[in-house]
Amino acid sequence: MPSVSPRADLESLPKYVPGRTIEGAIKLASNEVPGGALPSVAQAIAEAAAGVNRYPDTGSQALRERLARELDVPVERVAIGCGSVSLCQQTIQAVCAPGDEVIFGWRSFEAYPIVTQVANAVSVKVPITEGQELDLDAMLAAITDRTRVVFVCNPNNPTGTAVRRAELERFLAAVPEHVLVVLDEAYKEFVTDPDVPDGVEYTRSRSNVMVLRTFSKAYGLAGLRVGYAVAPEPIADALRQVYVAFSVNMLAQVAALASLDAADELLARCQDIVVERGRVREALLAAGYRVPETQANFVWLPLGDQAVPFAEHALDRKLVVRPFAGEGVRVTIGTPEENDLFLAAAREFSSRTA
Repeated sequence: MPSVSPRADLESLPKYVPGRTIEGAIKLASNEVPGGALPSVAQAIAEAAAGVNRYPDTGSQALRERLARELDVPVERVAIGCGSVSLCQQTIQAVCAPGDEVIFGWRSFEAYPIVTQVANAVSVKVPITEGQELDLDAMLAAITDRTRVVFVCNPNNPTGTAVRRAELERFLAAVPEHVLVVLDEAYKEFVTDPDVPDGVEYTRSRSNVMVLRTFSKAYGLAGLRVGYAVAPEPIADALRQVYVAFSVNMLAQVAALASLDAADELLARCQDIVVERGRVREALLAAGYRVPETQANFVWLPLGDQAVPFAEHALDRKLVVRPFAGEGVRVTIGTPEENDLFLAAAREFSSRTA
């Protein structure tokens, strides 16, 4: 009797590789913030835990309404998902038919090709520039009649580089109206350059722009999985249609609301990370590394064939970083003490390979 088999194309599905967690080692691989939940947020989570025998609000209505007020957008244009990565997949499921094309820079967020193939769409990878930046001109040139979605990760993961206002506005003006531009702003709270725009502003005037954000990074809720989209109303409706019911759990919703209440305190912690980001990058440059300017909570070392040896060297010193074989290494900014240990390891590697 023949057995049931999964889709044949799943054999070729790219594998998502999370940052490793090794007991006793310092983890600088997953772009988590080093501080835990604020006391007020932890208390809200603890109080909500008494009600976990009940289903959460599958529509996350309270969170949607709060975000709509915070962002000054109609609540109908806000959708909630199980982290922004889930919203990436919902977007393609909602917009693309089998065989439609999804464009993104490469390297960029590694989930893009995965969620694209899962939805039976076609990935179109556009190489980043020598400066490790998204090449918007090349992405624009790659658009065809089959293109339905373009992901612009800003700041870009894993390189940390950001697209500035004039370049983005030229790009948006040239993209055909049938193409949805998704501005993935998972690291928005770490941006300090005033010329890196707030994508929500473009959703007010353009019917083919949506923005993704998350509570996983700056708000320190990576373990609870909650993100949101600001989109044209028909797209936001479609995102809710393909949403897996109850996937944003009760604790995640409560924690997100409590984090918004504590936004000033949380964003002050982001500024501490920004200061360390600058210190780490300057020290790496002084040690001879090529490190592009970053607007995220990590730095990128485009080491090419030395990426894996560098990561192994760091691991020998109980430091877990995120290598992309043949391309580079992404290193999350940790505490000052953790960063000092990483810099010592980086200097040692540089001296050995000089």
